[in-house]
Amino acid sequence: MSHKRNVYLKMKPLKEAREILFERFLSGRVIYKEMISAPDAVGRVLAEPVTAVISSPNFHLSAMDGIAVKASNTFGASETRPKELMMGKDAFYVNTGHVMPENTDTVIMIEYVQILDPNRVKIETPAFPWQHVRKVGEDIVATELLFPQNHVITPYCVGALLSGGVFEVPVKIQPKVLIIPTGSELVDWRETIVENLQPGQVIETNSFVLGKLVESCGGIFVRHEMITDDPMKIKTAILNAVNSDVDMVLTVGGSSAGSEDYTRHAVDELGEVLVHGVTIMPGKPVLIGEIKDKPIFGIPGYPVSAIVAFEQFVGPLISFMLGQPEKKRSKIQVEPTRKIASKLGLEEFIRVKLGAVGDKIVAIPLPRGAGCITTLTEADGIIRVPNNSEGINPQEPVIAELLRPLSSIQNTIVVVGSHDNTLDVLANQIRGGRKNLTLSSSHVGSMGGLMAIKKKGCHLAGSHLLDTQDGSYNISYVKRYLPDMKVKLVHLVLRDQGLILSRGNPKAIKDIEDLRRKDIMFLNRQAGSGTRILLDYRLKQLGIDPSDVNGYENEEFTHMSVAVAVQSGAVDVALGIYAAAKALNLDFIPVVTEQYDLVIPEIYFESENIQILLETIDSSEFKNKVEALGGYSTARTGQIII
Repeated sequence: MSHKRNVYLKMKPLKEAREILFERFLSGRVIYKEMISAPDAVGRVLAEPVTAVISSPNFHLSAMDGIAVKASNTFGASETRPKELMMGKDAFYVNTGHVMPENTDTVIMIEYVQILDPNRVKIETPAFPWQHVRKVGEDIVATELLFPQNHVITPYCVGALLSGGVFEVPVKIQPKVLIIPTGSELVDWRETIVENLQPGQVIETNSFVLGKLVESCGGIFVRHEMITDDPMKIKTAILNAVNSDVDMVLTVGGSSAGSEDYTRHAVDELGEVLVHGVTIMPGKPVLIGEIKDKPIFGIPGYPVSAIVAFEQFVGPLISFMLGQPEKKRSKIQVEPTRKIASKLGLEEFIRVKLGAVGDKIVAIPLPRGAGCITTLTEADGIIRVPNNSEGINPQEPVIAELLRPLSSIQNTIVVVGSHDNTLDVLANQIRGGRKNLTLSSSHVGSMGGLMAIKKKGCHLAGSHLLDTQDGSYNISYVKRYLPDMKVKLVHLVLRDQGLILSRGNPKAIKDIEDLRRKDIMFLNRQAGSGTRILLDYRLKQLGIDPSDVNGYENEEFTHMSVAVAVQSGAVDVALGIYAAAKALNLDFIPVVTEQYDLVIPEIYFESENIQILLETIDSSEFKNKVEALGGYSTARTGQIII
């Protein structure tokens, strides 16, 4: 059975797609309700206003420990003319919270009462009516409105409801969402042995992420069993779903223009496709349809695309169904550390790391792959680039939506420069410290780090730049590229750099000279990285033209990235650190022991956060963890070089 490739016939801008969705499914919607106990209603939305049944307090209560009296009996009392009161007749002992005795209207604190004997007390100051008394209805008056409709019940609300005699409340039925994961490549994590994963198999995660997002918006979700790329199975699952008690259906995967994407065909045959494709990135392939008055969403299979599509369409629809405003993130002005290019005609959601550097918040773009879920787990914010823009220039002020509290971002140390595995150890160590600091690192190579310092875009940079004239590291580069800036150079580690090879070294590679062999595929690091400079230096020494190295032009940004490429068989060899090879159980041929340092501007050096970082790297705990990675020496770790 052949299927034609889909075409985005109904591609819409984001604003228009949202208007189509909300207009179709929110007008004239019937709200269903249920009664549940007040304590169980936390997080639920009231379907009707709730009024108090009783007043709170329901009696006049003493607000202090002391004696309850009638205020008029105390008038005229003074130090020169004290008044005596008879206990049990004119005065009554009460504690905080006690019901006021009949014919009393005020409480005199016990500290101001002189006890003459068991039956008599003396006071020297008069009291005024209702002093230190909680009157009936002071908090809640019977019949008054406690909470209006559409109010979300909080733990605080439970106290008010119960105090007001309201033990059950009418709440809106939670929208029920069925999530159908589709794709022949999917496997269930609960039935998977990781070591047995076959090439092409993918652990299904989207339905669980989307389900928890549904819950965070006030809905409930049901996960359908995974369905293979079979058009009849997908169509049948959707039809069964719209005939059940669910309020909306999400299919995950199978909504793009691929030849095996059957969601659009199913929706087209069973109902109506309202939108197929939205001019956003990631999330462009999203599909919105209607079958039997129920919304159907075709959610893209890439994780970040799926989340963006949910947050722009499904989440707001659930909120509006519950009478709640769309969840909006806080916004702040930031400055990108480097140019952010963007495609005209697409509104792009750029994930960024953020940090307070000096008097500004800097934004470091993360990789944009729609399949990279870690770009959301690592992101502090999102910059939205309009569809009429080709991008944002470095240091150009722009608005970012915050994914983390501003206080967390201001508690972040921003590191830009060369990648090293010890930065992960350092990030974990300082996160567990007394200030719970965050270390945010961006891997742009050693030269990129120095340029970031020059542009005041980070707190410190990681660098391992070899001076080929005298064999020293970093000092000459700092003096050359940061001549007008006072900086400290702090030694972090010595590390073994060399050739990372497949286990068993099947190509029998011996040294860098073998990179000129035609049967070997190499993977390079990016221009400006210390590793690239080292490679170019060694190639020049050996008289090897870079064009003679297969793969010289292919680049990665971290040692772990090149190690993974070797492990996967995509390349035969890469230049990197021993710790990366060891982590993935790969072979390694040492080439050089190099020096990796931290370049820190003096203006930040004495700050509390940097001092905590320096204390951490000087600790035996940090050094022991680094040594355990393999290929490192911490003998001089923490030394100030200049």
